[in-house]
Amino acid sequence: MIHVDARARAYFIRLLEQQGPDILGIHLSAVAPGTPRADVALRYCEAVDLRGDEWEVDVCDGLRLYVDSDSAPFLDQAEIALRSEGTSEQLSIRAPGLKASAPAGDASLVERVRWLIESEINPQLGNHGGRVALEEVTADGEVVLRFGGGCQGCGMADVTLRDGIEKRLRDAFPEISAVRDATDHARGQTPYYR
Repeated sequence: MIHVDARARAYFIRLLEQQGPDILGIHLSAVAPGTPRADVALRYCEAVDLRGDEWEVDVCDGLRLYVDSDSAPFLDQAEIALRSEGTSEQLSIRAPGLKASAPAGDASLVERVRWLIESEINPQLGNHGGRVALEEVTADGEVVLRFGGGCQGCGMADVTLRDGIEKRLRDAFPEISAVRDATDHARGQTPYYR
């Protein structure tokens, strides 16, 4: 269930009244759920936007929220409020299941490496339009990564790997024996540096 406070309900109803008759309600979806950078996206919802497996929430006063079925577990128990900040109003969404928490110390190396990549490394690479994904951790502790976005084909990818990512991963996880790049850099469409 999603809770919407009275001020947020009135705000949404005002917005919907200004729209045409095709708008059914507000559509919510989880963006990058289960990661430290998770967020919630809001948009107007028309009948053509519905796939048929959405979670439909009839809040009251005719306000309907539509939640993607994939997003529903992450947005369950969410609280939406409209708060005053000085002379402006700010919509606040708190969803306790949206973001992941750091894995426990006894979690697998794969889980711990993936967490560090998502919480620390990718936000930094994102400043340049890049990202890195964990392909595998081999039985002998070798971490295999694949670059994407502005990092795929970037002339500085090897420096980023060696002096940034590998150093950080090996400092955090001494059991890592090596870090290897499995990216086909010749196929990069928008490298940050050529």
